[in-house]
Amino acid sequence: MSQIRNIVILTGAGISAESGIDTFRSAGGLWEQHRVEDVATPEAFSRDPDLVLRFYDMRRAAIQEKVPNAAHRALAELDAQWNGNLLIVTQNVDDLHERGGARRVLHMHGEHLKAWCTSCDIRSHWRGTLIDRPCCPVCQARTLRPDVVWFGEMPYRMGEIHAALREADLFVSIGTSGAVYPAAGLVRTARELGLQTLELNLERSQGSNWFHETRLGPATEVVPDWVAEVLGG
Repeated sequence: MSQIRNIVILTGAGISAESGIDTFRSAGGLWEQHRVEDVATPEAFSRDPDLVLRFYDMRRAAIQEKVPNAAHRALAELDAQWNGNLLIVTQNVDDLHERGGARRVLHMHGEHLKAWCTSCDIRSHWRGTLIDRPCCPVCQARTLRPDVVWFGEMPYRMGEIHAALREADLFVSIGTSGAVYPAAGLVRTARELGLQTLELNLERSQGSNWFHETRLGPATEVVPDWVAEVLGG
């Protein structure tokens, strides 16, 4: 690792699964048996806003009862001790990276604990419900929605992510399925830029062939082991 200075890490649902947060493609169906088309698209929100708001109110309440696991804490340790550039890009909308202690975190798919006012375009920290159509704390309009990127919408801050990749030496993917784009395409971008690439996952992802190395196992085991290796080297 002596030649590695700057690192970009992509995390997905697999890193939070061991904290009790369902993955989107977990056995037994989607979140609480809801289909993507019913709760995670702009069309679903237009068609049945009450269903969508109740669903995200439930998820928002649930994540506040979960706690970071050893994988989150290991990445926080890396964040604290790594002297080079480090960016943890997460597809997850929970706050377990931050509660685990990480600071250099970018949420490309938004955050459960924020609400987006579509009238004034302000994102506000939010821990309560949205089903009762509360007022925006800034403009007072009753047009708040979950600040979560739905299927068919553009992920946040892609320019920053690609800029970080252009400066990086190593790209690491943790707990991702490799099925959701554009996140799934970041490893290909990394390879084209000449980065070293590493996959840490419970099983091989759909894009596993793009990685120079794959290490399989639970995130709570493989991530701390890798971080110890990096910091020890």
